[in-house]
Amino acid sequence: MAFTKIIFKNPNTGAMKVAPIGFSWTVFFFGFIPALFRSDWKWAAIMFAVGFFTFGLSNFVFCFIYNKFYARDLIGEGYKAQSIASGDLGFASASVGMEIPRLEAA
Repeated sequence: MAFTKIIFKNPNTGAMKVAPIGFSWTVFFFGFIPALFRSDWKWAAIMFAVGFFTFGLSNFVFCFIYNKFYARDLIGEGYKAQSIASGDLGFASASVGMEIPRLEAA
């Protein structure tokens, strides 16, 4: 289970997305489908292709790493953390493996 969720906001467009941080039970059980619901087309295609060739066994790997890649992609697209559901943003940054930028208060 993801240990926390970070609410990201794109300061340019105002779009908001929620990124769970930690283990992904949804990817474990449903494979690439959670990426489709998040409109994460790149990772949905990658997980589908790899899952097809490994008969779904790749879900055992992606459930540990997908949430981290999703958060990194959001940061790369310009999203910044608006709030965190529980815990410390520093600990979540360590879990993602990079500094999570915070949204400046207006």
